[in-house]
Amino acid sequence: MRDSYFPKLKDITSAKLNLNEVVLTTPLQENRNLSERFQAKILLKREDLQAVRSYKLRGAFNKIMHLTSEERSRGVVCASAGNHAQGVAYSCSLLNISGKIYMPATTPKQKITQVRMFGKDKIKIVLTGDTFDEANQAALADCHQSGRIFIHPFDDPQIIEGQGTVGLEILQQAATSIDYVFIPVGGGGLAAGVGAYFKEISPTTQIIGVEPAGAPSMKESIAAGKVISLENIDKFVDGAAVQKAGELTFEICRKVLSDIVLVPEGKVCSTILELYNQDAIVVEPAGALSIAALDFYAEKIKGKTVVCIVSGSNNDITRTEEIKERSLMYEGLMHYFIVRFPQRAGALRVFTEQVLGPGDDITYFEYRKKNNRENGPAVIGIELQNKDDFQGLIERLSQHGFVYEYLNEKPDLFQFLI
Repeated sequence: MRDSYFPKLKDITSAKLNLNEVVLTTPLQENRNLSERFQAKILLKREDLQAVRSYKLRGAFNKIMHLTSEERSRGVVCASAGNHAQGVAYSCSLLNISGKIYMPATTPKQKITQVRMFGKDKIKIVLTGDTFDEANQAALADCHQSGRIFIHPFDDPQIIEGQGTVGLEILQQAATSIDYVFIPVGGGGLAAGVGAYFKEISPTTQIIGVEPAGAPSMKESIAAGKVISLENIDKFVDGAAVQKAGELTFEICRKVLSDIVLVPEGKVCSTILELYNQDAIVVEPAGALSIAALDFYAEKIKGKTVVCIVSGSNNDITRTEEIKERSLMYEGLMHYFIVRFPQRAGALRVFTEQVLGPGDDITYFEYRKKNNRENGPAVIGIELQNKDDFQGLIERLSQHGFVYEYLNEKPDLFQFLI
């Protein structure tokens, strides 16, 4: 039965042999900044340096290598938010196989461009739906109609075994025993493969899954004792935002994961910026998950040897402003209000001179005067130098008679107005 499947060491080793000439053995590097900060030995498994800038090539190529000649002649189809698509596209180009790739319409342009580059004339891209799950349904329908072979992004034995080669490499590269491994979790293929390998070779290692707080499909499923589908998810961490974990990966992950940490999307953004500014490492949101989780384990990992899998670096530069914005809001430095200004001369001057603090900066201002009203609403974004200045700002708003609504705590209204 499929749900009784558990990766075997020989199959992960065999996958490694399949991948040797295609996949890079990525570095396992100690990060001095993180090691000093957490008083531990923090090692980064740099899958962001892979040929397609993510680990996904491992599973995709391993799966396609297992297809028969007849299956290859029919071509393949997949659904992906980007990284699996690149792995499939790269594999199709290398193996001279026709591929059709369904991607959510919300996929960053950078990832779409990369898929085209890696697949060349061997692939066709179809943008459909707003989430991976919607694109996945379209891909499955295509399989039934065309007879192409479906290459699942995570819920397939050969995919899981291919991703498990990351764990094999970590244990070959590590000079000492490993206390913790932090692994990003979307559908669960990487966590299942790596976790299964460690379970057999290094059973004392704690395997910590990391999901975005806005898409906790694996954590919710494990808590429920069965795979469940989330009704709504935050799609920001696009490489790990799935509504439903895999059936196979769920069964494996609940056996091999010691814990699952949920990381707020804003914390992920802060980590992306820190890695770039401090270490010149460029990561996508999913690629930052494992490192972002360290703060939630700070006390437990002191003095320990810790591996964080940096899963990918396919970030779109056009997302930089959103990443900065989410980071500032998470850090308590960016605040948005609807402020109702008295429609009289000097009201704005009072606000800027007596309400704003000396280090406060207006970064967003939208106002429309309405002559038939006593008060005119303005949407204002204020960036603080120190998060502790927020309480003083709130007090001065009230002291000077400004009626306001705080938008940071009203996400639906915030997204509509900003």
